[in-house]
Formats: sequence, C-alpha cells, structure tokens
Amino acid sequence: MVPGSWPILGHLLLFHGSQPLHITLGAMADKYGPLFTIKLGSTKIAVLSNSEMARECFTKNDKASSSRPKLVAIEHLSYNQAMFGFASYGPYWREVRKIVTLELLSNRRMELLHDVRVSEVQASTKELVNLWSSQKDESSGYVLVDIKQWFAELTFNMVFRMIAGKRFFGAMKTESEEKAERCVKCVKNMLRLLGVFTVGDAIPSLRWLDFGGHEKAMKEVAMELDKILTEWIDEHRQMMDLGEKDANERDFIDVMLSVISDAKIDNVDADTIIKATILNMIIGSSETTTISMTWAMCLLLKNPRTLEKAKEELDKEIGKERCASESDINKLIYLQAIIKETLRLYAPAPLTATHEFSGNCNLGGYNIKKGTQLIANLWKINNDPCLWSNHLEFTPEKFLTTHTDVDVRGHHFELLPFGSGRRVCPGISFGLQMIHFSLASFLHSFEVSIPPDEPIDMSGTPGLVHAKATPLTIMVKPRLSLSCYETRFLFNFDRKC
Repeated sequence: MVPGSWPILGHLLLFHGSQPLHITLGAMADKYGPLFTIKLGSTKIAVLSNSEMARECFTKNDKASSSRPKLVAIEHLSYNQAMFGFASYGPYWREVRKIVTLELLSNRRMELLHDVRVSEVQASTKELVNLWSSQKDESSGYVLVDIKQWFAELTFNMVFRMIAGKRFFGAMKTESEEKAERCVKCVKNMLRLLGVFTVGDAIPSLRWLDFGGHEKAMKEVAMELDKILTEWIDEHRQMMDLGEKDANERDFIDVMLSVISDAKIDNVDADTIIKATILNMIIGSSETTTISMTWAMCLLLKNPRTLEKAKEELDKEIGKERCASESDINKLIYLQAIIKETLRLYAPAPLTATHEFSGNCNLGGYNIKKGTQLIANLWKINNDPCLWSNHLEFTPEKFLTTHTDVDVRGHHFELLPFGSGRRVCPGISFGLQMIHFSLASFLHSFEVSIPPDEPIDMSGTPGLVHAKATPLTIMVKPRLSLSCYETRFLFNFDRKC
C-alpha cells in the first residue's frame, strides 16, 4: 500500500491533480514498483505498470481480473452496465460481445462497409481541396487548416455512417447542424465524464452531496444521448417496415435490430441492449481514432525526415496518378510502423478502464483479494526504458528492425494500446482500418507544413482518453494533379437516412 493515504478519502486527491493521472501513477511506479496499491475511500485499487506483470494478469489471472466495478459514471452513462465494455464478466457480457464480434465487426461486415469508408475519405479530401482553392494564400500556395478538426469531422462522418447511416459534416450532410452539434457534444462530454472519479465512488455515504456536480452532469448527458439513440432506432424501424434498405445498405443499427429483435439477454430488454451497444461502438471508435491520427500528425510534423520517408513510400507504392485505396495499406509498411509508434507513445486511452477481481488470486507474488479493483497503466508499459531504447523518442524504424514482430493486438505485452486478455478492445481491426486509410489518404493527397513561429503543442487532456489539448493548425496544399480529386463517390448521399 502506497503511504500518504488520508483518513476516509484515501488517495482520492491523486485523481484530481493538474497532471494527467497516467503520468502521476507512472512516477509512483518508479518509486514503489510495477504493482502497488492505493485506496479510494475504502476501495483498494491495484495499479499495474510493467509488461511482465501484465502478461501474468491477462493470461494466468485473466478470468479473475475481467469483471468491472459499478462506478457512478458507469451506472449513469452505460445504461447501468448494459454497455458490454463496462458490463460485469458473465453471461450478458459474453452474449453481447459475441454478437458484436460476429455481426458488427466481422470481416464480412467490414467488406460490406468498404464503400462508406472510401466515399467519406474522398468527400472530405475533395472538400479540403475546395477550401484550398477558394482560400489559399497566393504567395505560399498553402491554406491554413485545423487538421485536428478535419480529422474529427472525417471520423465522425465515417463512424456515424457505418453505425447509423448519418452524415454530420460537410456539404452532403444528412443531419442538421443543430443535431450534429448536439450529438457530437454529448459524445465528447460522455468520454470526459467517464474519466471522472467521483467522491461517491470512494465514499458512498457522501454520494448524495455530488461534489463538483459530476453526477448531475452524467444524468443530463445520459438523458440527452438516450433521446438521440431512441430517435435513430425509431427511424430505422420505420425504414425496415417500409423495406427501403437492401442487405448491402444495412448499418449497425439495422443489424442489431434484426439480430436482437424483441429478445432479452439476462433480463435486459432489446432496446436497451441496442442503444447501449451502439453507444459503446461510437465512443470506442470515434474519439480514439481522431486522437490517434492527430498525435500521428503532431509527431510527423515534429520529425520532418520521418514525414519525408512516409511520403516517399506513398509515392513509390501508389504513385501520383491516383488516390490511395484500402488495398494499398498492406504495402505501406513504414506507415504502419508510424501508427504503431504513435500508439506506443500516445495511446488514446493511457489507462485501462477499471477492472475488478471477481476472486482471490496471486499476482506477482502478491495476494490480491476479491473486490480489489485494477488499473493497468498502458502508457507506462508502452514506454518502459528496459524494453524500448530511447523510449521517449519517435522512431518508427524500431518496428522495421528490432521489434518487427510486435503488434498492437494485445499479444505482445510490451505494447498494449488496446489492452489485452478477455477485455481487449474487440474493435482493433475496425479502428486500425480507419486510421491507416485516412492518414495514408491525407498524407498522399496533401503537402503539409507548420506555420512560421508556431511550434507544435504536445500537451494533452486529462480523462479517459488522452487527446491533444489545443487545435492543430497547419498549412496544407494539394500534392497530386487536381484530376485525381475528381473521383466519383461510391455512395449515393441523396438516399434517405
């Protein structure tokens, strides 16, 4: 147990410091070792911080450590643990995760949604070219763009098209500006609040005081998101009744409606399961994808030689006579290394969502009691100087030489940006597909540069996800012939959504 625990509060003040929590816990690991315990009120939390401890936890002790505690945020924002990512380990979690894996994230489903991803990248690329054409600086030939915002709009369009058939941004959006802002704001607020540790989590008897108003905010966000999801499900039911979609046009909500129907799973009704699962897919893919692409651009702009090597590979494998396609990604080995190195240095979620031990076990020689909670510091694991030379430097080349066989899918415990074991993110392939294709298309299509006298700010936000704290304004201009950007879109945006 780490010293310095306050009476009643325990180490609660650690969770409200100005420094990101993964940095604070990483410094504590340097002092107290790779597995230490802190207290939140009367609750013990084990903090795991190295690869060997992670290997033992997520293999030998995986089942015992795979449950979830019912925190205040989880109660309000996950439909009382109906979201499979926050559900307790058991029959409900297994059944819903199986549906997600087989019906929503299967290779066949990803193939059917290929046109959505391609058309969204094409649409966003053409919109950026049009912006350049109308607003470029005549002397430099560049236009200033907040690329963080551009990535966010592209990702939200892609994710919401695949999940709900909605397009929120751009000239061909299917949702009003008010609806788009309302939905995106709710998702961002939800992610922020999921990273909040309330006094009620540490001291249940004081929960009614709601210090900071966090629980009130959680209830408001949950209510607003429920209204939005209910509207979408009602729309999809009407369209299904009218027979307005064929099998190849079905988005995730359509699939869930056909699979779940009116059935219950472990006494959870169908509509709650559908809303909770769709919301889980949204928060698991939208903001994290944007974050990863934004950090990748920050790192490339701070390392011009790496950026040049990435463009050389794109030109060699794709050329300048056409735009990038998803089939090109397997040939872009250096780009894949860049993404791995970005995820190592800036995992979008530097701490795992909190686990809970469902039984007594032994971890690293320590006896862990049932009910103890667990946080794995993925940032600390991914940046272990004993495993990574020059561990704080951005060097994608390591994944082409000393760490060629290391992947990010939870099998190599020195690199766990998506977690590992039973609770590993089921959407790894889904997310990587979007990141690789979107970033490859952008780097292949545009020349980029930093505005004069504007250094790249690498500060991040606290919370469940570690996003870049400030906008990323860069200079952009096309690098292909303008005819390359005139590709016809593969999707009819005029159909009803």
